[in-house]
Amino acid sequence: MPSSQTPPPTKQRSRQVILNLLKKEGPSDARDLAAHVGVSAMAVRQHLYALQNERIVTFDEQPQPVGRPVKLWKLTSAADRFFPDGHAELTVGLVQSMTQAFGAKGLEKLLAVRTREQIAAYCDKMPRRASLRKRLDILSQIRSNEGYMAEVIDNHDGSFLFVENHCPICAAATACTGLCGAELSVFQQVLGDEIDIERVEHIIEGARRCAYRVARKTKSAKRG
Repeated sequence: MPSSQTPPPTKQRSRQVILNLLKKEGPSDARDLAAHVGVSAMAVRQHLYALQNERIVTFDEQPQPVGRPVKLWKLTSAADRFFPDGHAELTVGLVQSMTQAFGAKGLEKLLAVRTREQIAAYCDKMPRRASLRKRLDILSQIRSNEGYMAEVIDNHDGSFLFVENHCPICAAATACTGLCGAELSVFQQVLGDEIDIERVEHIIEGARRCAYRVARKTKSAKRG
């Protein structure tokens, strides 16, 4: 609960915090959300029901061994407007126009230029002697500044999960799948050749987020 010296969150701020948590954490119950927002579970439920009336959130019920099922709240597609969209309609229109004007090969050349520029910009901010975790943290901050809500999660086997909870260019990436393919190339170049990176979750394939497993290459893989 907020301390006596901390003003309570405003209605709009509380709702945005709830939306951000659902975007980042996925389906959650009111008690878990309340612990992060700093208000009571009852207050969170009031926000959730109001958001449900606006069709911004919905819920699935999860059966419990004892008692009533738990409501696990999640975002609907109507919530997209609360997160950066990278000027979706304009971007999609430009992609389509470029394809018509220059053809598929011309679009590929433009994507290649964009990819080179992106790699150069990221590498300028990336200390090459830093640990893999440090490089991932820096990449996470760069991508979060661009609207991707990125984070790094430690896996039990020593590898990492690089997660992007939001895609501000999702509409454009759906129209031009080369954008997603280029991201893997960007990450590989920025993190280094000694790193293996694999996309394991993909928003445009229906996942809640994009996620990449990142690990150092094994010695045998390096020799190969």
